[in-house]
Amino acid sequence: MSNPAFTHSGAFNGKSQFRAPGYTETPYNPYGPYGTTASAAQLSAMYAAPSASPVDTGRMTYDDVLIKSVGMLAVMLVGATVGWLFTPAFPAMFYLCGIIGFVLGFVNALKREPSPVLITVYAICQGVFVGGVSMVYNSVWSGIVMQAVLATMAVFGITLALFASGKVRASGKFSRIVSIGLLAYLLYMLVNATLVWTGINQSMFGLDTSIEVFGIPLGAIIGPIVILMGAYCLVESFDFIKRGVESGAPAKYAWTAAFGLLLDLIFLYIQILRWLAILQRN
Repeated sequence: MSNPAFTHSGAFNGKSQFRAPGYTETPYNPYGPYGTTASAAQLSAMYAAPSASPVDTGRMTYDDVLIKSVGMLAVMLVGATVGWLFTPAFPAMFYLCGIIGFVLGFVNALKREPSPVLITVYAICQGVFVGGVSMVYNSVWSGIVMQAVLATMAVFGITLALFASGKVRASGKFSRIVSIGLLAYLLYMLVNATLVWTGINQSMFGLDTSIEVFGIPLGAIIGPIVILMGAYCLVESFDFIKRGVESGAPAKYAWTAAFGLLLDLIFLYIQILRWLAILQRN
């Protein structure tokens, strides 16, 4: 289950061919529009001119992706601060932003053309939701949020370094295995949430702590596996972005790349936070 933000976009899945602005299919004419050859001075000036950069041709660059990603993280952190401070007094805000963020996540993931406004609103709503969740966890386990943040940063940094060095790449066969694993985990989480919400299982983490394997909570075993799958999703996202830059995707798709990375980081952070809480449940 690759990141839907990339798989549904032709800019990253290799299904679209891009042309620089102003490109036409008109055959090259060495004699110019008036049937005369260019002068030696004109040819010399043409060859001396610097090559057009991706910025000149309106193509996406890694710098574009970095700037948009940092910007969306900053927006999300502002939302998280609001969620942390105001969720105790206004719990309805927390739930409302969670629902809006969930819906916008689907909308942005399925859109073929990125919408900076919708992506920004998504970052704000998810920030409020993540901030509220973090506040609740930190009120029970003091300091756990900082641990989760540092762990998420470490996973992201190590994964990016390994990808940049060429030591880790996405594999089609392994991607299918991870996709099956993530789908199975999402189904498990849906069942687990239903059991907790209906009161059938009254444990705070449901099956994660009520079931033990050799005395170890099930969630403590599943957690690292899910986190590793989340890290592999980051590798896939980096690979999609690399493909988009190399294929000359328009600069606007840097918004899609930033949205996709935000999806991965939020998933990783929530899973790490949950796993740390299960380990410290006593």
